[in-house]
Amino acid sequence: MLILKKYGWIGVVLFLFALLILFNFDQEESLLQVKGESNEKSMDTSKELQDPPQKEGSFFVVDVKGEVNEPGIYDVEEGMRVNDAIQLAGGLTEKADETTINLAQKVQDEMVILVMSTLNDNNKVTEESGSNSTSVVRINYATSEEVQALPGIGPAKAEAIITYRDEQGLFKSSEDLLNVSGIGEKTLESLEEHIQIP
Repeated sequence: MLILKKYGWIGVVLFLFALLILFNFDQEESLLQVKGESNEKSMDTSKELQDPPQKEGSFFVVDVKGEVNEPGIYDVEEGMRVNDAIQLAGGLTEKADETTINLAQKVQDEMVILVMSTLNDNNKVTEESGSNSTSVVRINYATSEEVQALPGIGPAKAEAIITYRDEQGLFKSSEDLLNVSGIGEKTLESLEEHIQIP
């Protein structure tokens, strides 16, 4: 009887010890599972931080100034026209001279859209027969005929200027004209006092 009692207690102790080990094992396993889930969440979060959602389509930044109701810097979608940018700027004022801008032109990044006033005499290009007098031409918006009114510019050079402007964007300085085929330093010198940029 004493032996049974002695070994019975040992069995109970061993049984309790085994239960304790199993309980600890279950706790560690669930702890590892929770850790794994939190690691996955943190990885997902870091992925979101590294890869911000991409905007659909491309956006350009344009500067609309002059005779518009709300001049300023505007974000416009690729493919939009000058008219769309002007509408974003509150539309034209009553003094705006629409003949100085091409409303149908597609906008380009960093483009300056300057709407001149009808009160400004420098907007117009006057071609007088038998006279060499030419007022200032806004080279970024001038038509082929207006460009041809400039000294030393014939139809071929006028088309080259307009093609370059359409493909490469608006001229930012008069020196940009040197990139146009057929325009050299000498031609540029004769043009500088007759052109306006922007």
